[in-house]
Amino acid sequence: MKSLTLQAPAKVNYRLDVIRRRPDGYHDLRMVMQRVNLCDTITVTLTETPGISVTCGKNGVPDGPGNIAWKAARTMLDLADQELGAAIDITKNIPVAAGLGGGSSDAATVLMALNELLGLGLPDKRLMEIGVTLGADVPFFVFQKAALAEGIGEQLTPMPAMPAAWVLLVNPGVHVSTAWVYRSLQLTNRDGLAKLPELFRSVEDICSIFSNDLESVTIPAFPVIAEIKETMLREGAAGAMMSGSGPTVFGLFRDRENAERARTVLTDGTGWFAAAVETI
Repeated sequence: MKSLTLQAPAKVNYRLDVIRRRPDGYHDLRMVMQRVNLCDTITVTLTETPGISVTCGKNGVPDGPGNIAWKAARTMLDLADQELGAAIDITKNIPVAAGLGGGSSDAATVLMALNELLGLGLPDKRLMEIGVTLGADVPFFVFQKAALAEGIGEQLTPMPAMPAAWVLLVNPGVHVSTAWVYRSLQLTNRDGLAKLPELFRSVEDICSIFSNDLESVTIPAFPVIAEIKETMLREGAAGAMMSGSGPTVFGLFRDRENAERARTVLTDGTGWFAAAVETI
């Protein structure tokens, strides 16, 4: 049967504004999101036997219906209405529950893979509509470009061209519950949102928009996040911030050499996950 292997990239949030709590329990957000080339590898194979298998073998990632990639496959197979199944193999390189969107990216990649393998021909807009029913970040990974994400994350507008940058990702391995972060956030009345530039000429221009409302919850509970930020800045990052609800911290660097040097400093004796990657 037909098979397809694709890369599922991680993301960082250059900005994350929490605007209001919605009646449905979600929050209206304004985020600037950027993909980076730290990727999971997803192989999707059609099977003649109906049913879905997910193989990952990573702690914290379920192999069955609890996996968002399984749910993505179920949706696409139901749309195809064919007596087929799917086997999904996931090689996880993106840390789990890290604020980097790994699960959402995996789900988006399965949607795109099965759209091709099943010959459905669905446009990206339709895949994004399906994606938001699976998770708020899934549409962004179908969109496949830097974006301003609004609503719960499903309203996407392309960002102006941004300079390429080296991104140092550091995850200290603490567990941060996204639900707890949003539940604990003290929302303030917003008179207005900061205006975003229409032009980004440099890495410094990107860093000028850095802001993450969720840091006000996560950093007091996990001071190591602030320590990582401070070290990155000391080691030459143009800017540093927590991604999503954490605990991963990222710093933007002008070149690979400085990013790798900072990675060495931050991993020395800590055992933390760290990777110097590029924006895509």
